[in-house]
Amino acid sequence: MKKKFPVLKTDEEAEAFLEQDLTDYLHAGNFKSAQWMRFEFKPKQKSLNLRISEELLDAVRKNAKREGIPYQRYIRQALERAVMERKR
Repeated sequence: MKKKFPVLKTDEEAEAFLEQDLTDYLHAGNFKSAQWMRFEFKPKQKSLNLRISEELLDAVRKNAKREGIPYQRYIRQALERAVMERKR
């Protein structure tokens, strides 16, 4: 039977949860797709100072949070996607 992971509020709850057989929890529905995961190997040598509206920054932060990444990485990935699309 497929089960969803419970919300664990303390370390003690997490430890107790991990003591059991987790076989029923190991299915694709409990894991995010690996396509969102990117590893950044190139060092970042340059910094950028950019002025944007507060509303745009709030929207960027919300989207980054939804994707589970820092907002500056979200901005960098958006720029990379735009450049790559332009090359095509």
